[in-house]
Amino acid sequence: MKLSLPLNYSQITDDLFIGTTPRPKDYPLLSGLGVTLVINLRVERPPIPDPRNPPLRTLWLPTLDTPFVPIPVRALKLGVRAALKAMDGGGKVFVHCAGGVHRAPALGAAILIAQGRTPDDAMRLIRERRPLADPYAWYIRRQIMRFAESLK
Repeated sequence: MKLSLPLNYSQITDDLFIGTTPRPKDYPLLSGLGVTLVINLRVERPPIPDPRNPPLRTLWLPTLDTPFVPIPVRALKLGVRAALKAMDGGGKVFVHCAGGVHRAPALGAAILIAQGRTPDDAMRLIRERRPLADPYAWYIRRQIMRFAESLK
């Protein structure tokens, strides 16, 4: 028998959540939190569709969590653009990867940077609000810093 754990998520700001992969039964919770966009960074699993009508919007940005294949800055930019559009429309965003440790915090940091925070402030806030997140892993931090540089 497979154990089904509850959705693991952390609220980073009023409109940004980071966590693990939602299951169909998690979509009502996300919707209840005000989430209007779910961004999936898992290359190994496409988004699980929201079975409700209308469903929450999803965006799939397949990336790897490995120092050998860095998260493309282009993927971070696509995620940021979609997230800011959802937020500007009054929605909230849930960003996830497998464990909510590397890829989702990287995109979360990019979103916060695009909103005006410094990279250090963005990484610190994510770490404070989601202690298991590790945006300081050298290969994750490097891509966060590259994203910040690309905005200059």
